[in-house]
Amino acid sequence: YSIVAVVFPQLFPAAFRDMHGVVAQYFESAMVITVLVLLGQVLELRARERTSGAIKTLLGLAPKTARRTGANGDEDVAIELIAVGDRLRVRPGETIPVDSVVIEGKSSVDESMVTGESMPVLKIIDARVIGGTLNQSGGLVIRAEKVGRDTMLSRIVDLVAKAQRSRAPVQRLADQVAGWFVPLVIVIAILAFAVWAIFGPEPRFTFGLVAAVTVLIIACPCALGLATPMSIMIGVGRGARSGILVRDAEALERMEKIDTLVVDKTGTLTEGKPKVVAIVPVQGFADDDLLRLAASVERGSEHPLAFAILKAAEERKLVLGDVNDFDSPLGKGATGSVDGRKVALGNAVLMKQLDIDTGALDAAADTQRQSGATAIYIAVDGRAAGVIAIADPIKQGARETLDALRKKGLRIVMLTGDNATTARAVATRLGIDEIEADVLPEHKSEAVQRLQAQ
Repeated sequence: YSIVAVVFPQLFPAAFRDMHGVVAQYFESAMVITVLVLLGQVLELRARERTSGAIKTLLGLAPKTARRTGANGDEDVAIELIAVGDRLRVRPGETIPVDSVVIEGKSSVDESMVTGESMPVLKIIDARVIGGTLNQSGGLVIRAEKVGRDTMLSRIVDLVAKAQRSRAPVQRLADQVAGWFVPLVIVIAILAFAVWAIFGPEPRFTFGLVAAVTVLIIACPCALGLATPMSIMIGVGRGARSGILVRDAEALERMEKIDTLVVDKTGTLTEGKPKVVAIVPVQGFADDDLLRLAASVERGSEHPLAFAILKAAEERKLVLGDVNDFDSPLGKGATGSVDGRKVALGNAVLMKQLDIDTGALDAAADTQRQSGATAIYIAVDGRAAGVIAIADPIKQGARETLDALRKKGLRIVMLTGDNATTARAVATRLGIDEIEADVLPEHKSEAVQRLQAQ
């Protein structure tokens, strides 16, 4: 309009001219409107880019290459070339390339980046491992079972992308409102132009045009159509970066209607990193002596609790001894000889199998369990020597967060696979009244469904 007014002013009737006979021009208004629209698009693109970073982060968990082993030895190949059935070697500190099953070796695997469980998981022969998780301590030979888009990591990425594209009920409502709102705004703009053109002062047509354009610009429902999808995209993206996967936009919207929050213990309320919190020696042994002997034996173990003992010995700068005749009965503990002394540490089952009387330490072990710790017996030369307590510290700010949720009227339920004594000790410190302990992972969904039915 303004360009035509400058180049061909003779085309405009007298009603479009001011008292000086000049046709009004609106270059500055058009510029401001264009800049605002482009600025909005730039902000939208930046928000989308930050949100897509969540998907890029998830994709970054998968390694770009894998070490395939065969008759001609090991070779590094691109991850895209891995086929189902290929044998892959994974060294300590490397990332599992694809979803596989262990066929050789034993190791602890950190699955926190995929499952959210911070405690390392012990993997032995026939155990399944997830692509993108971190092999920590031992070497593994695995057989690829799912590759490409079939891996769990790829399915999680698809889930995040699908959630970002999903439409919430309120978004559908906004689209319906916009469908009626736009025609209504156009009708109002035409009426505004007509009223000014008929009843307005001179130049009537100019005032009418300005009024019509003003109505269209101010009442444009751009924000109505963009606000909801952008909010969903940003919310889902920020959640993914924090390890929270939102199934779809409807689930995100329904969050404000929930009345019960079900939380896991390990890695959620606690740090998921076990620490030695107490050492109870019998007479004749010192704390550092027991810790040194225990750490010397556990140096050959791959159990997650062994790392806690080794970490405590490292913090105390203890010099470890060489271990001989090491053995690690699955699920019981570890044994070995250190500096000519036979050392055994583990649970009561192991002590009973070795005919070691732990009666003098049972009370101390029960006390540690009641405080939420795991009690490990240690025996030296066939005699009970003490108890080492290992606990998973509660996360800083967990109590304050739960208190804030309770003030909002939420009911808090702790659902954990740990024993009832440990779960009750943690719940007491956090002010949680409702506990469901000893729940196996495959049964946790049933517990949630039971709570939903209440």
